[in-house]
Amino acid sequence: MMRHFIRHPADIPIEISAGDASLRGQHHANNLGLGGLAFHCQHEVDPGSVIGLSIPVVRPVFSTSARVVWCRAGQFGYELGVEFLDPDDAFRARMVEQVCHIEEYRQAVLRDEGRQITPEEAAMEWIEKHAAEFPSTGPDGVH
Repeated sequence: MMRHFIRHPADIPIEISAGDASLRGQHHANNLGLGGLAFHCQHEVDPGSVIGLSIPVVRPVFSTSARVVWCRAGQFGYELGVEFLDPDDAFRARMVEQVCHIEEYRQAVLRDEGRQITPEEAAMEWIEKHAAEFPSTGPDGVH
């Protein structure tokens, strides 16, 4: 099966708030694409199931609905691929991923350099150092 959208590695905390009760709770997205994301869970979920998911580490919290497209058994449970039901949410999710990278950068600067910087300063420094390396969102690799 050919992939419709490019996937980008991610490590973003997500929370599932709707759908099967066994799925609810905290998970980590392991990759993110223009159409959706993938994450690990302990339980099998039927493709076609609609879930509510949020990314609570940003303000305002990113919340959306998604449909399970595939579910594969893996070494440590299952990996689920979900597609966003609202096409605009794909762009919003990529922005959330950038915010998470910037916050990680801010924490690394404090830990490694002992410098305490504001989120705005972190954003400016991160953009200057890493924005060109950040994967594009388009299916053709163009911003």
